[in-house]
Amino acid sequence: MRYIDILVVQYITSVIKMSAAVSIRLPNETLNKLDDLAKTIERSKTYIIRKAIDSYLQEYADYLIALERLRDKDDEIISTEEMRERLAL
Repeated sequence: MRYIDILVVQYITSVIKMSAAVSIRLPNETLNKLDDLAKTIERSKTYIIRKAIDSYLQEYADYLIALERLRDKDDEIISTEEMRERLAL
């Protein structure tokens, strides 16, 4: 596992273990959409916001890993065709 991978996993794990209150301001339009979604799926606004942030953090972590791999001159880059051959697809 690469150093950046370990840091990302540690960060995400620490975020999940802790719980703290955060206050944000949202435009009325966004808040109305959030209210509507919460009612539709019968979940709290907190649940939806937490899931959205978790999803964003995971996507951002993936982005950082991909960016590091692109910058790594020693990381082999292969074509789609070669990947299919290696995976026997």
